Amino acid sequence: MPVNEPGRECALHGLVFDRDWRLLERTTAEVVLGLRLSSSAGYPFDLDLVARYELGPDGLTTTVEATNVGRGTAPYGVCPHPYLRAGDSPLDSWLLTLPADSYLRVTPDRLLPAGLAEVADGADGSFDFRRPRSIGATKIDHAFTGIVREPARKGSGRDGLVGGSLSAELGTGLATVELREVSGRGVAMSFGPECGWLQIHTADLPAPGLNRLGLAVEPMTCPPDAFNSGTDLIRLAPGESHRESWSIRALE
Repeated sequence: MPVNEPGRECALHGLVFDRDWRLLERTTAEVVLGLRLSSSAGYPFDLDLVARYELGPDGLTTTVEATNVGRGTAPYGVCPHPYLRAGDSPLDSWLLTLPADSYLRVTPDRLLPAGLAEVADGADGSFDFRRPRSIGATKIDHAFTGIVREPARKGSGRDGLVGGSLSAELGTGLATVELREVSGRGVAMSFGPECGWLQIHTADLPAPGLNRLGLAVEPMTCPPDAFNSGTDLIRLAPGESHRESWSIRALE
């Protein structure tokens, strides 16, 4: 994969974050974009991608569907990269609720995966946000898992493999991350059972004017380095599709 984070010698943010998507549909409440991801040296597979953005009573819902239009089985994972803001107050004062029991430790130099730890034990418990509390000065750039979810609603199978196994009936439903100001107002992000991982980043940057302006909340179907580890990696057979959704809404 092309290295686009030379300081850490890593490939960052996937294969389509910098591509030009084409407009497929547009209404007053919905936009649908498409992209053909063609075979390349780092990823010798062909995918058709469709991203749907819809405004509704539950906020902004995004659905991404990938279809393998090539001849071989394609390894696949999907993840958005929104930065959430609870309001205009400093990030350190925001109250975070993060329903995750464990996180992926990383090496200090390249942030490579270094094994799982319980949030209650690792990093002196500073990554334990299972109950709402202020972020404070904690710096986070880690993947979390062991996601605690709401009970599944039968027949809600909007997630997972399309025309294949249906993951939404496995007894697990939506998970929700909440970010609030002290006043109680804020923002929430919910995602389905196909996203068993969640990257959180406090946006620590060297430039004072850009430092810690928002919290990156990134539901992931697989953890970092999954193409090498194989952990929770989706494998799309020719003609097979995968669809996943997440939503962002205001909290009053």
